[in-house]
Amino acid sequence: QVQLVESGGGLVQAGGSLRLSCAASGRTFRYYSMGWFRQAPGKEREFVAAIGWTSANTDYADSVKGRFTISRDNAKNMVYLQMNTLKLEDTAVYYCATKAGLPDIRTSQYEYWGQGTQVTVSS
Repeated sequence: QVQLVESGGGLVQAGGSLRLSCAASGRTFRYYSMGWFRQAPGKEREFVAAIGWTSANTDYADSVKGRFTISRDNAKNMVYLQMNTLKLEDTAVYYCATKAGLPDIRTSQYEYWGQGTQVTVSS
């Protein structure tokens, strides 16, 4: 059984920054890829960023490239999402997820999910 717990969400003004964290437990963390996804009200869950277990492989949605950075600390079983220059359209519930193998942008490929953390960007 794998547990993923996100934290760090909140209310921030447009142009501001937030850092999301995801704590993983329940199995060996370092050999699995991690992803961040988000879901806005009335919309489907969408890919944000992903990282392989060595951190050599990363991928980002076009909408967040240059503003968001995904990273991980295998010693601490943590994955992070640094979000800068936040926009109103970044408002969503953010989820972390894990999968075996290489990073992937498809939600269907991820085995375990956290409960999500709300990010609200105000004008």
